[in-house]
Parts: sequence; structure tokens; C-alpha cells
Amino acid sequence: MGTLGMRLAFRRGFHNGKKQVTDHKVTGIAIETDNKNVKAEEFKETILSCKHKFSKEMSLRIEWKKIQSRGVSFVYYNGQFTGDLKDRAEMLNTGIRIRNVTRKDSGTYRCEITAKSEHDQLLGEATITLTVLVAPTTPICEVPSSAMTGTVVELSCKETEGSPPSEYQWYKNGVALLEKAGTGGARAANITYTMNKKSGTLLFNTVTKNDTGEYFCEASNGIGLSQKCSVKRMQVDDLNVSGIIVAVVFVALVMALCGLGVFYAQKKGYFTKESSSQKKSNCQSTSEKDFKHTKSFVI
Repeated sequence: MGTLGMRLAFRRGFHNGKKQVTDHKVTGIAIETDNKNVKAEEFKETILSCKHKFSKEMSLRIEWKKIQSRGVSFVYYNGQFTGDLKDRAEMLNTGIRIRNVTRKDSGTYRCEITAKSEHDQLLGEATITLTVLVAPTTPICEVPSSAMTGTVVELSCKETEGSPPSEYQWYKNGVALLEKAGTGGARAANITYTMNKKSGTLLFNTVTKNDTGEYFCEASNGIGLSQKCSVKRMQVDDLNVSGIIVAVVFVALVMALCGLGVFYAQKKGYFTKESSSQKKSNCQSTSEKDFKHTKSFVI
């Protein structure tokens, strides 16, 4: 038995497993909506429609509920709105208009209508999904300021507010980069990168000096204006082998000179004289101690 069927059974008079006497015949009827999947931009208004074909003579009771993972909550009950929509929504016949929608309004809504006449009670419901579209915010870009040729370098770009999720486009020196590399014109141009528009990464498997330039990323999802991060420069240089050799030779010469200096000092006896002086000082100190000890013994 479905959800509506269970409610019908209850209203026919089933309560605590016992059938109760009722004066009305309860039947289910179809409720229509103009759009079961409503999409609305954040901070604008939207309408959730709910239509019926009941006669004007019938007494209607209208309820709107929001279905969430933690349970079902009332949106419109007993003739008034509740919760977050209390001051932002109004009834349009049996549908509702929501002003200044926010991302928190996204979810599944259910319109429930009960129509009661002198002999019948009719029940119907319609389910509508609302998706709030959110424009992207300024993405965060990570670009290394320097790199060595031949190394692996990855640039990243990300923003998390956009709904649906944003796609990313990288630019170098103000020119949009190609999404795919390694085929056709991309190979002819010796492009060394791979750009992923979904994740926002720009990967250089073997970066070259030609990849030096000013980079920035643009995030967009079709809602509102696209957003760009600030321009950052990446400088790619060759590994300075000659400079490393010169540095190693210089350090070796300094160590050699230090070794020669120590050897010369030892040969001249500087270390020996200092040792003799220390030895003589130690002997004098020992003699004085012995004299004081003897003197004390004589007394």
C-alpha cells in the first residue's frame, strides 16, 4: 500500500487496527503540477504549482510539506506558512510562490489536498522537486612562482559554492588554453599540459621554458557571471649545471685551504707551544697544592 493509500485507509476509519464508522466515502484523485522539477536561481522567485479539478461547492483543505532525510516538515498548514518560508511565501490558489529563494530551499515538496462534500471525501497529492541554482564564487588558484624544466608541475583552481558544480578554464597570458593536448594541432604546437575542466587542474608532465607566463583560471556554471582568480606568474628555468659545478669547486678549495692552514700551524709548532704552556701551568698549580699540604702537615 502506497503513502497516499495508507492515508486513505486511515481516513476511511482504520485506527489502532479497528475499523471505525464514517459518514463519508474517501477516494483518491490525481493532483497535477505544471513542473515536477523546478529550477530557480538563488535570490529570485519561483512557483510550485499544484492544481485540482474539485467543484467549488467542495470544502478544501490544503497542506504543503517538505520531505527531508531527517523527516517530513510542514511548509503550509492550517492556513499559514511555517519555518523558513513564513515571511517569504504566499499562496497562489493551491500552489505557492517563494520569494528570494536560497540554497536551503532546495528539496522535495509535497502538495496534499483534501476535498470534502456532503457524501464524499477526496484526497490527492503531487510531489515537486526544487533545485536552487547558485552562481560561482571567486575560485582559489594555486600557481607555483618558479619551476625547473623537465619537472612535473600542477596548477589547481577550485570553488565550492556554485550549483551546479562549476567548470574551469585556464588562461595563459590572457589566451584560453586548449582542453585536450597531444593530438593534431596541439601536438604540432608542442603543448606539454593537460587541462581538466571538471577538476580545475592544469598538469605539466614535463614543463619547459616556453610554459613561462602569467596564468589565471575562470569558473562558470551557466548561472550569473563567471568568476576569475588573480593573475599569477610562473617562471620556468633550466637547471644551472655550471653554477652547481662552480659552487662545488669553491667549497672544495675552501676546505683545502683550511686543511693547509692547520697543517702549517702544526708544522710551526703553534699547537705544541700552547700545549707546553698549559702543561707548565698545570705543574705549577700542582706544586703549590703540594707545598700547602706539606706546610699544613708540619704545623
